[in-house]
Amino acid sequence: MSRVEVVTFGCRLNAFESEIVRRNAEGAAPGEVVVVNTCAVTTEAERQARQTIRRLRRERPGARIIVTGCAAQIAPDRYAAMPEVDRVLGNAEKLDPRSYAEAGPRALVGDIMQVRETAPHLVDGFEGRVRAFLEVQTGCDHRCTFCIIPYGRGNSRSVPLGGVVDQARRLVQAGYREIVLTGVDLTSFGADLPGRPSLGQLTRRLLAAVPEIERLRLSSIDVAEIDADLLDLIAGEKRLMPHLHLSLQAGDDMVLKRMKRRHTPDQAVAFCERVRAARPDVVFGADLIAGFPTEGEAMFARTLEHVEACGLTWLHVFPYSPRPGTPAARMPQVPSAVRKERAARLRAAGAARIAEWSAAQVGRPARVLVEDRDGGRSEHYAPVRLAQAAPVGSIVEATVTAVAPTHLLAA
Repeated sequence: MSRVEVVTFGCRLNAFESEIVRRNAEGAAPGEVVVVNTCAVTTEAERQARQTIRRLRRERPGARIIVTGCAAQIAPDRYAAMPEVDRVLGNAEKLDPRSYAEAGPRALVGDIMQVRETAPHLVDGFEGRVRAFLEVQTGCDHRCTFCIIPYGRGNSRSVPLGGVVDQARRLVQAGYREIVLTGVDLTSFGADLPGRPSLGQLTRRLLAAVPEIERLRLSSIDVAEIDADLLDLIAGEKRLMPHLHLSLQAGDDMVLKRMKRRHTPDQAVAFCERVRAARPDVVFGADLIAGFPTEGEAMFARTLEHVEACGLTWLHVFPYSPRPGTPAARMPQVPSAVRKERAARLRAAGAARIAEWSAAQVGRPARVLVEDRDGGRSEHYAPVRLAQAAPVGSIVEATVTAVAPTHLLAA
C-alpha cells in the first residue's frame, strides 16, 4: 500500500499531469512517496522547487522523493545530484507507471525531442478541485528567444479529437461542471493530426458531442494562431467562458521581434477589439514580461500603454528571468532592479484595471462555480465571495453587491 503526495509547480498542464502521476505512483510505488512536478519557466520557479525538495526531506525523512517536470527534464543531473532526491523522471517517463517501481536507475530521462505522440490519458477526477483540466496538446514548435520550455516539453503534439471527447465525457460523468482545455501552445492544436483540425474545430466538436459540458474554458491562447471557428464560438457559444488569457509578452514592436514572437502590437489590439465587438462582456488576461533584454524606458512605456489599448484586466507579470541556453540570455541585460521596478509598475496597472472592471460589476449577475465554503469563480474567472454558503461544485446564480480588495461580493 502506497501513500502518494504530488507537489505541483507551474502551469495547468502540469496540474493535469499531476493527476496522472498520482494515479501511476499509487499503483506502482511502494511505501510513502512524494513526487515534485517542477516548472522551468523562470529561475525563481526552479529555486522554489529545490527549496521545497529540501524541506520535504526534512519533514518526511522516510519518504521516497521523486522529481519530475520541465526543470527535471532540462537539467536532470542537477536534481539527481541533490542528496534529498531518490529518483528523477523526465516528462515522458513520468506518465509511465513502470517509472515508479522501487528498483531502477536514479535518473530516467529520455530525449523529449524524440517523443512523437501524446496519449489521451484518462483521468476520472482532480483531487481537491472543482474544475477539471483536459490536456489536448503539449510541446511547442516555436522558439521564442526567452523560452526554455520546448526543451522540457519537446515538439508540438496533439491528442486526437476522439480521445479529447472521451476524456471530457468521463469528466462530466464524474461531476465536473467546468473543463479547462490546456496545452503548452494550445492554439497550435491539430497541426500534426490528419486533416489538421484547428482548436476551433476541436472546441465545436467537443461542445456538440458532449452537450452536458456546462462551462468550457481555454487556458492560454496565441493571437497569431486564432482560427475563424474559434472566433465564431467565442461570439456565439455561451458555454465557452467570456475570459481569454493571451500570450502577449510585450507591447513594443521591437521587443516582440527580439523575442521572436509572431504578432505585432497592432495585431493584438485588433484581435481584442474584434472579440469585444462580438462578445462585449469578454474579459482578457495576458502574460507580460518586464525588463526583457535591450528594453529601454520608451519600449517599456509602450507595453504599459498596451494594457489600456488591449483592454486587459487579469495580468500575469514576469520580471524577465534569463534562462541559460536561450538566445535572450546572451543579449544585453536590463539591470535586475529595473526589471523588478517595471514589473511592479505593470502589476499596479493591472490592479487599476481590475479595480475599474470590478466596480462596473456591481449590480450585475454572476454565475459562480463554488470552490469552497466562501465562494468561487465567476464566468470571467473573477474570485467571488458569496453571502451564503453553497455546495462545493455547484453553480450559483448571484448578483454582485460590492467590491472587496481581493474579490467580488455577491448574494
